[in-house]
Amino acid sequence: MNRVEFKMPRMGESITEGTIINWLIQEGDAFEEGDILVEVATDKVDNEVPAPAAGTMLEHRVSAKDVVPVGAVIALLDLSETSSKKEKVSNKSVTPSAEKQNATPKVVKPFSRNAGSSSQFTVNKNVFVSPLIDSIARKHHVSYEELARIPGTGKDGRLRKSDLLQYISEGRPFQFAQMVPEVSGFQVPDLKFDKGTGKIVEMDRMRQMIADHMVFSKHTAPHVTAYVEADLTEMVQWRNANKEAFQKKYNEKLTFTPLFIECVSKAIQAYPMINSSMEGNTIIVKDAINIGMATALPSGNLIVPVVKNADKKKLEELAATTNLLVAKARDNKLKGDDTKGSTFTISNVGTFGSLMGTPIINQPEAAILATGIIKKRAEVMERKDGDSIEVRHMMYLSLSFDHRIVDGYLAGSFLRRIADEMEQFDTGRKL
Repeated sequence: MNRVEFKMPRMGESITEGTIINWLIQEGDAFEEGDILVEVATDKVDNEVPAPAAGTMLEHRVSAKDVVPVGAVIALLDLSETSSKKEKVSNKSVTPSAEKQNATPKVVKPFSRNAGSSSQFTVNKNVFVSPLIDSIARKHHVSYEELARIPGTGKDGRLRKSDLLQYISEGRPFQFAQMVPEVSGFQVPDLKFDKGTGKIVEMDRMRQMIADHMVFSKHTAPHVTAYVEADLTEMVQWRNANKEAFQKKYNEKLTFTPLFIECVSKAIQAYPMINSSMEGNTIIVKDAINIGMATALPSGNLIVPVVKNADKKKLEELAATTNLLVAKARDNKLKGDDTKGSTFTISNVGTFGSLMGTPIINQPEAAILATGIIKKRAEVMERKDGDSIEVRHMMYLSLSFDHRIVDGYLAGSFLRRIADEMEQFDTGRKL
């Protein structure tokens, strides 16, 4: 018998101790050279410590969750006679790169769905989220629920770093899958809803892309929606009085869209953080203000053509650009560049008669604005000579925002600023 003291390895220049996460080889179990004996966590990284040679685990000197200094004996091994010179490996520094060199390569089969279902996946009941797994998951926005769907190749189905990295590299196939509920004392009844019969309509490629994009957005960004009401009476009256002259002078139809874009651009300049996106743990505040317009296609699908540098365009330029993009969308003539680079999106749900809406963020933007129908209503107006009831043109504005980037104060202030820009429209404005 070749008894060897297996010591806590050094896992970095500044690391003086490690926490035992889990023993993968139990007392009395045999192992091969390169098999992972124990998982050790530090404040920087998790390590899977391999066996220096083939042998048998005689005794664990420490238990899971114990904090052990580097160099302390953590186990007693019985190694093969032919591996005497490899005994020194256990006392050397173990790094992720060294681990890969010492470990025996293992073939991991690609992830696959259960044979009985194309949309359901079983839950990894033994999922253990180590600090390293947690760090990687946070970086890639993988939820604990999604982690539970990944098959673990570690001891007793434990989730290893290699499992998670392979899963991410394969495009996160279980990201939106429905998990199979565990058997428990209470079972959700299978109600077997009657879905009825009728015409089967296959989703076209664009509708599938829209569906994926919307689900991804809701999964990625914690959506919050704020509302405000705006009095557009002055803007409506000015447009009605000037739309014919505007078309004669610029040969462009004056809709509300360029007016809304103009107001939104001014509000973004006052609150630039709304014009941003998130990448990892950083926020990118965009230099350009590119406004996307959610536009309906003849097929019924939606597309978002983009008005580039909207803050630098005059009203007649905004009108020309929006009219051109809408016409190209309706004729299915939009080019790739016409739909790229938006930093903020407007969806005019009022076009369809909706009073208001709760739009889904157009990823990777931080927020999206929905404008409702402009509706005449009797409103109490405060005047110098007293209150009066007047007929006003009112509209609801809805702002859905990504709560990872935007807080309620910023969202509310920005939304109120848009309403102020609309309400304080200059009725003396010249064409």
